[in-house]
Amino acid sequence: LSEPGYWLPSESEGEGLGRYLAKGGFLIVDDFRLREWNNFETQIRRVLPGARIDRLDVSHRIFKSFFELASLDMSYPHNAQPKAEFHGIHEDNDPTRRLMVIINYNNDIGDYMEHSGQGWWPVNTSNDAYKLAINYIMYALTH
Repeated sequence: LSEPGYWLPSESEGEGLGRYLAKGGFLIVDDFRLREWNNFETQIRRVLPGARIDRLDVSHRIFKSFFELASLDMSYPHNAQPKAEFHGIHEDNDPTRRLMVIINYNNDIGDYMEHSGQGWWPVNTSNDAYKLAINYIMYALTH
């Protein structure tokens, strides 16, 4: 889900996404920052009423599912401030259970990957974006 600051799912789309996640689906949310959080949180609570959004740190198993990341020190590619945050929604609001939604807030790992060949971003930051994406895919396939 890209640019969720402008995401307005219909009632049936929200219900469909909720069913998908409940059946074992996984959602990656990317490319938004600052005030765009308000719309995202409103919409995701329509999809998953009662869901708790937890801030994740580098110790979470998703950041070790293929590549072992040492740090989550990133920022939005078009503006170095503020720093990226990683949040998640776990099944039954239990951090020991499956992560259903990974949220890249104040970040855009898609842009870091999409434009990695143009030299716009530091190579190590683009590499970290690829590592995150691979970890997300591996986590989704194994949980």
